[in-house]
Amino acid sequence: MDKTATVRVLQLELNDFLGVVIKIAGEIDAVQAAITAGHATAERMQGKPISTTINRPDDEAWKAIDSLVEFNPLIQQNVVTLPTYREPTVSDSASFALGFIETQGFTAVFEAIDNACKAANVEVIGKEKLGGGYVTIIIKGDVAAVKAAVDAGQSKVEGLGKLIAAHVIARPSESVLALLPKA
Repeated sequence: MDKTATVRVLQLELNDFLGVVIKIAGEIDAVQAAITAGHATAERMQGKPISTTINRPDDEAWKAIDSLVEFNPLIQQNVVTLPTYREPTVSDSASFALGFIETQGFTAVFEAIDNACKAANVEVIGKEKLGGGYVTIIIKGDVAAVKAAVDAGQSKVEGLGKLIAAHVIARPSESVLALLPKA
């Protein structure tokens, strides 16, 4: 979405149905283009996206739209996250990538990430628990290493749990980097 149009991520909020709400802002045409691109990507990953665009939200409506940061002790992480934007660094080169391996089952995700780290020179930068046994591990490194690691990791899931997603984002946008878990 961020690579398609000039938008800014305002919040990320987990919902009770293992879904994620991404709240973005920008000019209406940019928001609509970003939403269209986000839908297409989610559908390619077998997601079932639902969206709406609100043109010039009323000040009173913001009281319900804008959520406070909220921590869920059951899954031991925030369910409402505010992005933390930072200045790009030298390590954010064109060959930089993020990799994600998401499973249903802890044993499966740990076996997958161990195999991924043994297969290529990558760094684990986060673990997100989404509830219902869903766990996502996030890695970073150069594009080739991340692709090799994700491929190797996803091959270890079968028999231990269910692979939900395995994905690589080359040259992640500023908004993606702003939503990464704090290590």
